[in-house]
This record gives sequence, structure tokens and C-alpha cells, in this order.
Amino acid sequence: MTAQTETTAAGAPPRLEVEWHQIDWYHAHQEVRRLQARIVKATQEGRWGKVKALQRLLTRSFSGKALAVKRVTENQGKRTPGVDGEIWDTPHKKALGMQRLRARGYRPHPLRRIYIPKSNGRMRPLGIPAISDRAMQMLYLLALDPIAETTGDKNSYGFRRERSTADAIEACFKELSQSYDPQWILEGDIKSCFDRVSHEWFLAHIPMEKAMLRTWLKAGFIEKNALTPTEEGTPQGGPLSPVIANQALDGLEAELRKRFPPTTEKNGHRAKYKVNLIRYADDFIVTGRSKELLETEVKPLVERFLRERDLELSEEKTKITHITEGFDFLGQNVRKYKEGKRMKLIIKPARKQTHRFLEKVREIVKDRKQVTAGRLIVTLNPRIRGWALYHQHVVSKTIYTKVDRAIYQLVWQWAQRRHPHKGKKWIRKKYFRTVGNRHWVFFGTITEKNGETHEVQLRTAASTPIQRHVKVRKDANPYDPDWEPYFEHRLDVKTVKNLQGKRRLIHLWREQQGLCPLCHQKITKLTGWHSHHIIWRVYGGSDNAANRVLLHPNCHRQLHTRPDLVVVKPRPARGVRKA
Repeated sequence: MTAQTETTAAGAPPRLEVEWHQIDWYHAHQEVRRLQARIVKATQEGRWGKVKALQRLLTRSFSGKALAVKRVTENQGKRTPGVDGEIWDTPHKKALGMQRLRARGYRPHPLRRIYIPKSNGRMRPLGIPAISDRAMQMLYLLALDPIAETTGDKNSYGFRRERSTADAIEACFKELSQSYDPQWILEGDIKSCFDRVSHEWFLAHIPMEKAMLRTWLKAGFIEKNALTPTEEGTPQGGPLSPVIANQALDGLEAELRKRFPPTTEKNGHRAKYKVNLIRYADDFIVTGRSKELLETEVKPLVERFLRERDLELSEEKTKITHITEGFDFLGQNVRKYKEGKRMKLIIKPARKQTHRFLEKVREIVKDRKQVTAGRLIVTLNPRIRGWALYHQHVVSKTIYTKVDRAIYQLVWQWAQRRHPHKGKKWIRKKYFRTVGNRHWVFFGTITEKNGETHEVQLRTAASTPIQRHVKVRKDANPYDPDWEPYFEHRLDVKTVKNLQGKRRLIHLWREQQGLCPLCHQKITKLTGWHSHHIIWRVYGGSDNAANRVLLHPNCHRQLHTRPDLVVVKPRPARGVRKA
């Protein structure tokens, strides 16, 4: 950070200017982390005056503003402009953006309204804030999220750090797999949750500065060059929206526990009511001992809870199901099947979700009749890999094989349409080959921008290994220092898994103990990385592991703009051989 002298008409003292690549990111992360840990402790002790003071301190801090800008300019939406058409894509714009993050006189822009298709064929509205408003929301999210994680429902898994759909599905397995577990399930879905939740409830219960929250809730949106005010709901698209929407639903688990306490009988596991809640955002299930209990007591309690927030259950999607009939939850089908004299719970990809995936693949193949085989493969591979990875934690192998067979038939038809006057043998020789024990592997070539040409082959869903997911502990809080070792271990396991097949990167990552040498923060799939040469290749540096380190992308850019920074090769971690 550097100060430069300015002359102002009012004779005001010069404003402190920021050099983006001069920021000490290690100190910034540590300062924000320290304040968030203090917010967690004050929340646990019920000292809400202290919580408010710490939130104010964080949202006015230099470190908080720096991290807020850094996050919104490095995520997937960094190139998506709001109504002002502005993006922060240079260090100078990011530095100026930091100076604009001031509460006094702040007025947000209206949202830019767009629509994306939903699974049922309808359109879901999204409100895209301007980049300055996203940065301001991210700044206040840094101060709100520690409270949300501390006070949130234990079995809520949507829009929360270090939690995922895989955790929610594993929670279903734990609650329903045994013979003494509940057999009836209330499948709940909240009607237009984001669009209808009460602004008055938000302003009365969300623990953050009410003036700032009100400006975001009432900002309105622009559609077809017309400004429409917002009187209810929270727009989907901003960093803050998922967290406050989640907080509106927090407390349902506590209400159910209060009304149906988890008392047990003498055998230690036969609960009286067997009422358990598992929620992911606005989709949830509630288990129960009997259908009557769910219909006459549980469902009315849920409806009363939602009515206080001006919400209601969707009659179309809310129903009560027996476990032997099965139900779909988060793209998976959960059902008990008879196996001999006992019942066995099997979770597998839902039929509707699988059909929807194949329809997308058919559209891709159909719309790319004229592209080369290599380009078609490059388009399909990420989608096949993503779908297979989502379902790799459940019983998916048989469905993987069926999906691979359907995709093979699609690409075979694509190849035949490309060459209607050629025979099948000619087409097979041009587009298919044998790789190891696999026959009829679809392949092609692509040409990179630098002119290099290389072959690619269509991946299969069945090549994704089935791996059991280890559910996050329901009491774990990523902002609480007491849980730091637990989340570090989970992150290490996850990162090694993401780097599978990249032996050199795994070696560097382990050698650095998973930390960036500049900012000393964890290197993850979300943050991304760059493999940096300590001695640059133009100066004769080698390409082996002894001359390379992994850096965050922003740290890598900072290093190349500041000759005073020096990267020191870290000592090898215990158990890692020296390269």
C-alpha cells in the first residue's frame, strides 16, 4: 500500500491510494480470520453487542475490503457485468474498487434481471448485481457468515462452507439404512422460497446492519429497460442472497426437536417419534415413525414455521412416501429393496436426472454436426466427467454403463451422418480404436492456438471410481479455531483427490504442505494454482520439481510485478522424498 499526494478543491487531506500488487495478502487473510474467529466466540457466548462491534470493525477494515474485492474478481462470475456494464479486470480497477467500499453514502444499483431454465421447463429469475455491489455484499458476508455457521441448523447442507449435496445424501443413508430407522418420509419443497420470503422478517432477524440490508432488499431490478421495485424476496445472484435465505429457514430443526424430542427406548436406538430433518437450501425431507404422525403433526408444524416468513409448501412437490416406494432427493433416488429376509437401502442416480443429462448430451451432439470429432469430444468430456463425479458416492456403476452405451450410440450416429457414403468399417477405422481392454473408443484430434495438434478420446462415465463420501460432522464450524485441524485434514484429502493423475503437482503440493509460499493460505481446487519456476526459464532455470512451486493465481501475478518478492523453496514435508 502506498500513499500519493493529491490536491483537492476542498483542501481535504490526500486519500490513501492502494497498489493492488503491494497488498500483503498473508496479513489480510490472518486479520480477517482473526476477526471472524472472535465473532464466532462472541456468538457462542450470546454477546450480541460484541458481535455487532466486531462486524463493524471487519466491514471497515482494509483487509476485509481487500479480500472482498479479491473474491468477487476471481470467482466464475468475475466477467459478468451488472446494469452499469462495469467489470474489474485490472489491478488498477481493483484498487479503485476497494476505495469505493464505503458505507457512508452508499446506494446500490438496481439488479440486471436474466432468466435461466429450470428442470421443470419453467424459467428461474436471477438478479445480477453490479460488480461494486457484489464486492460490498461480499464484504458484509465476511462478517455475517461466521454467525450463520454458528447458529445454523446442524443438518442443513446447502449454501454453506465445506458442506455439499454429498453430505446431505450421506445423512439420508445414516438416518434410513437400518431396520429400526423410520420408514416414512415427508418430502418438502418450499414454493418460490427466494422470491417470496418476507423483507420484514429479514430486517428483524438477520444480524447485520439494517440500513445496508434494506438497501439491497429494496434495490429493485431492471428488465426490458424498466425499473421494477422489489417488495418481497431476496434476488438470486448476489453473494449475500443464499446465506440470508438459508438463515430464514434455520430454526426448523430446533422446532422439530423441541416438539418431537429424540427420546429412545431401552434398546438405545428405537426413538419414540423418529423425526429427523435433512435440508439442502429449500429442499428438505423429514422422517417419521408413521404416515399419520407426518400428516397430522409434523406437516402443520412446518407450515406454521414457514407462514411466519410469508412462505408456504409447494402442493405439487410436497408428499409423504414410504421408504419402499423410494423418493428423489438432490438428483438421487433413495429406496429400500427386499434382499432375502431383510431390506437394504440403495441410493442411486434418479431416473429423471439421468434422462435429463442424456437429453443435454443429445442436444450437444445434434447441434454440432459440422464440428470435428476432437471438438465434439472436448465439449462432451467435461459434462460426462461432472455428471459422473456428482454420482460417484452412490450405487452408480450399472447406470454409468447404460449412460456410456447411450452416448456411444449417439456418437456412432453422428459419425454415420458425417459420412453417409462410407461403409461402417471405414467409419470405425477413422473414429474408433482399441485402447487396452476397451474397444470402440471414440477419438479425434484438436489443434491448439499455438499450432500444436494432439489426440483426445471420449471419456466414459464408468471410468469414474465409486468412492464412499465421508460426511462432514454436523457440529463442525469452519470459522471456529477448535475445528481447524479437522477441516485441514478434509481439505488435504479432497485436494489430493482433485490432483489424481497429476503426480508432479501432487508432489509439489505435498512438499509445500498444501500452502502457497507467498500468502501462506491453502491451495485448493476453488482457489486454483500456477506452477511457478523459481529461476525463470529465460534465465536458465530448469523444469524439474526442485525449481518449481505452486502459487495462487493472484500471488503469481503479484510475484511477477514485484521484483522485491522472493519465493523460497519450502522444506519437504515429513514423509515426502526430496525431488
